[in-house]
Amino acid sequence: MMYDRILIRYGEISTKGRNRNKFIDKLRRSVRKAIEDFPKARVQSDRDRMYVLLNGEDGIKVSERLKNVFGIQSFSPAVKVEKDITIMKAAALELFKRLYSDGKTFKITGKRSDKKFELDTNEINYEFGGHLLTNIPGLKVDVKNPDINLQIEVREEAAYLSAETIRGAAGLPVGSSGKAMLMLSGGIDSPVAGYLSMKRGIEVEGVHFASPPFTSERAKQKVVDLTKKLSEVSGQMVLHVVPFTEIQQMIHKQVPENYTMTTTRRLMLRVTDRLREKNGGLAIITGESLGQVASQTIESMYAINEVTNTPILRPLITTDKTEIMDIAAKIDTLEISNLPYEDCCTVFVPSSPKTKPKLEKVQHYESFFDFEPLIEKAVNETETIVVKPIMEQQIEEDLF
Repeated sequence: MMYDRILIRYGEISTKGRNRNKFIDKLRRSVRKAIEDFPKARVQSDRDRMYVLLNGEDGIKVSERLKNVFGIQSFSPAVKVEKDITIMKAAALELFKRLYSDGKTFKITGKRSDKKFELDTNEINYEFGGHLLTNIPGLKVDVKNPDINLQIEVREEAAYLSAETIRGAAGLPVGSSGKAMLMLSGGIDSPVAGYLSMKRGIEVEGVHFASPPFTSERAKQKVVDLTKKLSEVSGQMVLHVVPFTEIQQMIHKQVPENYTMTTTRRLMLRVTDRLREKNGGLAIITGESLGQVASQTIESMYAINEVTNTPILRPLITTDKTEIMDIAAKIDTLEISNLPYEDCCTVFVPSSPKTKPKLEKVQHYESFFDFEPLIEKAVNETETIVVKPIMEQQIEEDLF
């Protein structure tokens, strides 16, 4: 018996009240986007469940796509059958035989949402467990740690049989928590911050600062490749590449060397804030981890943050480098981040940056030059790229 659908469980979405449908709509769009190259598959949803009707598509390949969709707590490939005990028993046996091999143990997990069904939960477990034991010689029960857990859920419209529960990415559907701008360098931290923000339902647009000829095209491509990885979560991702050379050169002319890092971060934040406002964002995301480098001490963050009232989201603020690298490896960005192409922050880094900069001092140094025209110019000349996942680009190449 082949699975004909995949049952999706909402998880955190189930805790929502009157606005639950908004989250379900976002999740439905995310699922459709994730499986759009399986044209026969269809997505259906109600308040409690979502289903992918496979219509002959490969359930294993579809399941691989669903693992990365935020908002899914878990999912199970399933078979839908009539609420007739004889038909259900035949389907259960056929499904079980496909998964069973000698020596495997099992249990039945029944669930009766339709209270009018003739068997209650315990009776479902007993009736179907006995049917399998009768028809499969040598089969043994293990209720604590079975090799196969055959789940039978009786709902008002039908009964659903499944034997696998696959863990999803959890979180909230991308886009359900508004839009924010991610300050995306070529390093390890910021892609992880972007990923974790997406997990909380944020639609993320990247902002990358390039300083040619001091930074190369390969450094820019590295960031595009990181964006491609992040876009696998949302289907596509917008990347803004800001020309930052003039601003950075002027900073080094006007500001004492040990304060250049602080001013650089402040002006990056001002540019990002303009792009946020221009593109309808509500917050700015950074990959800062408290105390990791000179610009990430609490004193530095206080001096840098002064240029904006926009919320700054720091998903990594309490994590250490090892934890961040573990997540980067999991989401497949670590290898790309480790490529030896420097961004503008590392190229222009001062030899002894201030770890405890004074706000009044940095304001004083910046007061001798009006950076506003350069900021406006950088925003106007920003290159905006719509980046799609590598897998989607491959599909387009195969078609054309």
